[in-house]
Amino acid sequence: MDDELITERRPVAFPQVFGYLRHITGGMARHTALVDCLTEYCRQHELTLGGIFTDRDAAVASHSAAFVGLLDALELPDSYGAVVPALSHLGPRRVAAERMRQITATGARLIVVRTIRPTRLNASSDRQHKGMRDVRS
Repeated sequence: MDDELITERRPVAFPQVFGYLRHITGGMARHTALVDCLTEYCRQHELTLGGIFTDRDAAVASHSAAFVGLLDALELPDSYGAVVPALSHLGPRRVAAERMRQITATGARLIVVRTIRPTRLNASSDRQHKGMRDVRS
């Protein structure tokens, strides 16, 4: 009989993702909460969080140091994608659109933890759940 572990007992390498945050307001507690959000999302979805790149500069440029670091990380051979708490972390619409294009150009996926699409349950419960956010898996 072979003493080698069966598949369920072998360490499994989950897809590696890198987080990106644009944190220009709020204190350290807010930053910690955002990091915790990404960490928990990755844990729940069996993703390995390889690191988090954070922009703290209020000036929005499509090539900030943190974003360039993210793009470099996405070029690594074992990289699966980028994860952000919400699309707003990519910046204003024009900048966000360009950043999304740059992320997908690397062949990586863009994973958004919170989207703004309201959930359609039924007409009566729609009013109760207005503004509810989906979690994209």
